[in-house]
Amino acid sequence: MNTITQEVIFGVVFFLLITTVIFIIARYTYLIRKAMAENGLQTPKAITKGRLLHFGGILIGLGIGLMVSSIFTMLDLTETTADLLIWGTIVLFGGLGLIVANFLGDKFGN
Repeated sequence: MNTITQEVIFGVVFFLLITTVIFIIARYTYLIRKAMAENGLQTPKAITKGRLLHFGGILIGLGIGLMVSSIFTMLDLTETTADLLIWGTIVLFGGLGLIVANFLGDKFGN
């Protein structure tokens, strides 16, 4: 097989797997909520302000991490070292964003 055929097959299989995982998660969530409703239990709210604050904190932290990690691309480093520093910076700032979002949520009572 040539490279183009392999890339097309990989792309199709990748998107099929992602679609299958999303379908399984949605089906499982539906069945859980249905069973809870049949037993008289109240289903929890899907999205709360606290969750949105945490997602926002993570996304802002990841964005800042991407901006800071761009500094490492300008330095004369080996590829392995640059990759490690770039991914480490992105993950570090994503975690810091989550911690800041948690403190803000505690401070403002979300």
